[in-house]
Amino acid sequence: MIERGSSRLRAEGVTIGYDRRVISADLSVGVPDGSFTVIVGPNACGKSTLLRALSRLLLPDAGHVLLDGKAIQSYRAKEVARRVGLLPQSSLAPDGIRVADLVGRGRYPHQSLMRPWTDADTAAVDAAMAATGVTELGGRLVDELSGGQRQRVWVAMVLAQQTPLLLLDEPTTFLDIAHQIELLELLTDLHDGGSTLVAVLHDLNHAARYATHLIAMKDGAVVAEGSPADIVTAELVEEVFGLACIVVPDPVTGKPNVIPLGRDRSGRRG
Repeated sequence: MIERGSSRLRAEGVTIGYDRRVISADLSVGVPDGSFTVIVGPNACGKSTLLRALSRLLLPDAGHVLLDGKAIQSYRAKEVARRVGLLPQSSLAPDGIRVADLVGRGRYPHQSLMRPWTDADTAAVDAAMAATGVTELGGRLVDELSGGQRQRVWVAMVLAQQTPLLLLDEPTTFLDIAHQIELLELLTDLHDGGSTLVAVLHDLNHAARYATHLIAMKDGAVVAEGSPADIVTAELVEEVFGLACIVVPDPVTGKPNVIPLGRDRSGRRG
């Protein structure tokens, strides 16, 4: 049985899918408070679908997603947005918008007729842009940026939202290896500062290195859940990904590091 601690955000017995096609049935999973949770699994196993359900973008056909003990759909959209930030897998910026203005849209949940833009909003935007290294891009059009630059701008917008829960669907997409590590280090800093994070990642070694809590999925179900040190084994990797491998300690962090078994020169698996 999977043991779970306190979870402000959790799914209980949810059935989720698209156009009458069920992706996950009777799925229960919790995000441990204060964790850096990473969801891993092969393509089309339900990782992003689960994240969309946890963010209220996708309503379950059965069961409930609970936020602070209440069904997430019972909250108003702005109220959810003040508690949960989401970076979706693909985002489209309005034509002609500049970087600083797009990042500023992360402050929308905090705005109202009674609360116009304040110095606190400016400070939040400036801090988010500095943290993601896009300050110098502030005056440029988003359409002019490279894919990697745009991804960092979208991350900045979510950071400017300043939510205690942050959900990111493949946040390292379009980033080169140096910027991938830079972003994951930034997310680690946010976690160390008290944020609860949930990310979908494709790179299992990045997940094992940075996550404090790992959720491994296959065919819409949770196969294993726990700390990377406890669950990342050669047996699990082969079961989930169909990949023969060995798992050794990372020489830098001591965390599990997956080494695929390739072919030797005779063409045999080695």
